[in-house]
Amino acid sequence: MTPEFSRPVRLDTIGAGDRHSEISADVDERRALARRFGLIAIDRLDARFDVHRAAAGIVAQGRLSAAVVQPCSVTGEPVPATIDEDVRLRFVAEGSQTGDEIELSEDDCDTVFYSGGAIDLGEAAAETLALALDPFPRGPGAEAALRAAGVLSEEEAGPFAALAKLKKTD
Repeated sequence: MTPEFSRPVRLDTIGAGDRHSEISADVDERRALARRFGLIAIDRLDARFDVHRAAAGIVAQGRLSAAVVQPCSVTGEPVPATIDEDVRLRFVAEGSQTGDEIELSEDDCDTVFYSGGAIDLGEAAAETLALALDPFPRGPGAEAALRAAGVLSEEEAGPFAALAKLKKTD
């Protein structure tokens, strides 16, 4: 199955020097990605990458920027968000990694597996966007809706809440 936002780069066009790529999702691609990620809308999705070969695979680094509208996790109301992320990825052929655990430092890349003769920068950008989204976005009406439903705030339900209640009764 072809991803909604596919921008393949053939491996035989990637050398040791940087190859610059700028990609943007069109209206239909953004609409399809919004459905996939449960978003109300993706108004903009752009990425730029410098891609080169390295000993450990193909390295792509650059920047992702997007404007999205997520549903509030409490009320479902639209919550606009802007994403601006540095991206550093290492593309590795499927099956070339061993099952051994490796320890990663902050400078290490996220690993993306590929098969065939190309890497897909569009799908890599889409996955980066998904990881950058707020998992529990809250709109301005969220607090009131939670209170109306009887949900306690963190301060009211926290470990010291019972002690605070005892202190008030003295």
